[in-house]
Amino acid sequence: MPSPSAAATTARVSASADQVVAALIGRARAAQAKIDRFTQDQADTLVAAAGWAILEPSRNKALAELAVADTGLGNVADKITKNHRKTLGLLRDLKGAPSVGVINEDNERGLTEIARPVGVVAAITPSTNPGATPANKIINALKGRNAVILAPSPKGWSTCALLLRFIHAEFDKIGAPHDLVQILPAPVTKELTHALMRQADLIVATGSQANIRAAYASGTPAFGVGAGNVASIIDASADLEEAAAKIARSKTFDNATSCSSENSVIIDEKVYEPAVAALTRAGGVLLDGAEKARLQEALWPGGKLSATLIAQAATQIARTVGIGGRIGSRIGETPSFLMVEESGFGPDHPFSGEKLSPVLAVYRASGFEAACEIVKQIYAYQGAGHSVSLHSADPAQALKLGLELEVGRVIVNQAHAIATGGSFDNGLPFSLSMGCGTWGGNSFSDNMSYRHYLNITRISRPIAEKVPTTDELLGGYLQRYGA
Repeated sequence: MPSPSAAATTARVSASADQVVAALIGRARAAQAKIDRFTQDQADTLVAAAGWAILEPSRNKALAELAVADTGLGNVADKITKNHRKTLGLLRDLKGAPSVGVINEDNERGLTEIARPVGVVAAITPSTNPGATPANKIINALKGRNAVILAPSPKGWSTCALLLRFIHAEFDKIGAPHDLVQILPAPVTKELTHALMRQADLIVATGSQANIRAAYASGTPAFGVGAGNVASIIDASADLEEAAAKIARSKTFDNATSCSSENSVIIDEKVYEPAVAALTRAGGVLLDGAEKARLQEALWPGGKLSATLIAQAATQIARTVGIGGRIGSRIGETPSFLMVEESGFGPDHPFSGEKLSPVLAVYRASGFEAACEIVKQIYAYQGAGHSVSLHSADPAQALKLGLELEVGRVIVNQAHAIATGGSFDNGLPFSLSMGCGTWGGNSFSDNMSYRHYLNITRISRPIAEKVPTTDELLGGYLQRYGA
């Protein structure tokens, strides 16, 4: 139990944080009131301004470079790609989407739906995507005529602050108030973030599970996302070269910072050796037992994932661990990602969990049914609700996964980290916040979109009464089982 002096200090810190946040909230509410009656065209102009703030090539490059320099996570080229594609895709999804005034008329049911703002949004964002994720949340919030206050991770603060500078410069062109988009002052503390959660109207939280749990416990309505730990199944019917190329592309993108990056691959034993060979040709290297042990010790010092090794290139990890020379002498080139054979699950087998690095656990399965069981055991440890990847020529297998696995998405024959948050070659909405449903402790299971940032008012008018008979509703039941 804390001492009286420690408790008093905690109370003062909390009170000070509340005051700082209250001032931000006050300015946000004043700014939001100015756009509350905006037309659809005016709201879409806000969206375009925020979108161009990150899409403009020189700004995109500056944000990507600063993100890598300050967080030490990922790589500049992939962050530029991510900032561009995720924002461009979101703008595509939002173009023509109704978010102001009457958005739906159902004359048959006598219902009219009206879109209304939620107010002030608290956007909790991670250090892994300090440019793309806040931009996505800001754009979605503005689409619904809301104000937004960012609570970035401490490492990601500078990138978020630069993004806001770019957005405010675009706001100056259209006469929009800067206070529509604000950021917690540096240094961002737990007290400031929690105060923002308590005082905002809606929380959209991406990042650590500690922040997600705090969001749900804050008393404020919240959307949070579950932990990623994606498993990918390679079936015996798969095109092995194509599957390996897509897994490699996904696994290495931005040094595996994405929650949608594959962490395990489960291979049908009928094609195990040729599939591993295909992954090797795609840039992977399979570690031996001694190398695996050294990597495990370095990647989970004291049982916790190493902050210095996550989101680093495979070559850097190998050098740090002390296996780079052995790998180089064995394969004659540097690896794009590391592979370890695994057969267990849970805390005693940490490679079965999320690694946030270009490290892939490889499982052998005696057929598709066995592969499904392995995925279930992996997700019982980490990753329930998120998504699963399938490489197969059998369409029935995707349906089986959708019916049986506790996942929100089944990604078929695609580079998972690129596809699961929406892509130009699939129909999922572009998003950097993927709900994991009740399986992952979330209140939603779809890709978060602008509609999650709206209140909907419904007008109900009288229609011709139509009362069904008992026989219409229960006739079949009564005939089968009796009255």
